[in-house]
Amino acid sequence: MAGAGKRSVGISAGSVVVWTGIIQLLAVWLCAVTADQTEEYLKREHSLTKPYQGVGSSSSSLWDIMGNVLVTPQYVRLTPDLQSKRGALWNRMPCYLRDWELQVHFKIHGQGKKNLNGDGFSLWFTKDRMQEGSVFGSKDNFVGLGVFVDTYPNEEKQHEKRYSAGNQRIFPYVSAMVSNGSLAYDHTRDGRPTELGGCTAMVRNLNHDSFLVIRYVKRRLTVMIDIDGKQEWKDCLDVPGVRLPRGYYFGASAATGDLSDNHDIISMKVYQITVERTPAEEKMDKEVFIPSVDNMKLPGVDDPAESMSGFALFLIIFFSLLGLVFAGVILLIVYNKWQERSRKHFY
Repeated sequence: MAGAGKRSVGISAGSVVVWTGIIQLLAVWLCAVTADQTEEYLKREHSLTKPYQGVGSSSSSLWDIMGNVLVTPQYVRLTPDLQSKRGALWNRMPCYLRDWELQVHFKIHGQGKKNLNGDGFSLWFTKDRMQEGSVFGSKDNFVGLGVFVDTYPNEEKQHEKRYSAGNQRIFPYVSAMVSNGSLAYDHTRDGRPTELGGCTAMVRNLNHDSFLVIRYVKRRLTVMIDIDGKQEWKDCLDVPGVRLPRGYYFGASAATGDLSDNHDIISMKVYQITVERTPAEEKMDKEVFIPSVDNMKLPGVDDPAESMSGFALFLIIFFSLLGLVFAGVILLIVYNKWQERSRKHFY
């Protein structure tokens, strides 16, 4: 009986060891899983939701409107389905989040048939706000980020034979652009010369909700759409190395021309993204003051490599000549020594 008692104690101790090992493995696994996890927090000071209390009418509102905007309890209409209208909606609070996500619930609809509607709307994260202009109702040569939902194919209509079938776009089309103020959005070419990427998005006259999300995390810009009524995000563009300063403003604007549509914003929700960074990532993640994209040359921004190329060339030539002179002096000294030895040999 005593032997049996000791045996049961041995099994119990072994079980403890096994379970301790399992717990340790689970702890390691959980740490690995949660290391790359992100958490999202709704930032109400940057968000717009129903019933839009005080928007455009109260000094205490966090949002300003301009142009032909109509605020209703169900939506904020940036433009009506009428020709030559402009409207914009801007957050009053600058955003100082390092990593963020903007989710937009919108609706584009009108009486026009396919490709007989326009022009589209844009979402902004820019240095300036409340400045009317030619880029979907907002100013051109902006400083910051613009994401455009373009519903009319200007270039394809003007140059239908210019592109092969593989290069032709199907509209509506979503694209993104980063500018330091030196770039202009080219409407006649639907923004092609300056876009970072894009995708087709059939967003007009849908019977279900349509959403677009802009995500900026670890200097990576991602745009996704949910327009099929399946509550599933689909990738539209993904660009690493995007550098956006803090303290810019969120906004939305729209415009119509000879063709028109209703452009409705139902909600704009900004989330703070908390994501862990390694010490190396923290070291590389320096404060940004001018918008830029890695490996993309923006006019008006000096490239250190290019600005130093002339000086570097001068240094190369200078030290090359100095080296030649030095080598010449050494050869002259050696030659003189050789001559002296030759004279001593003969005398």
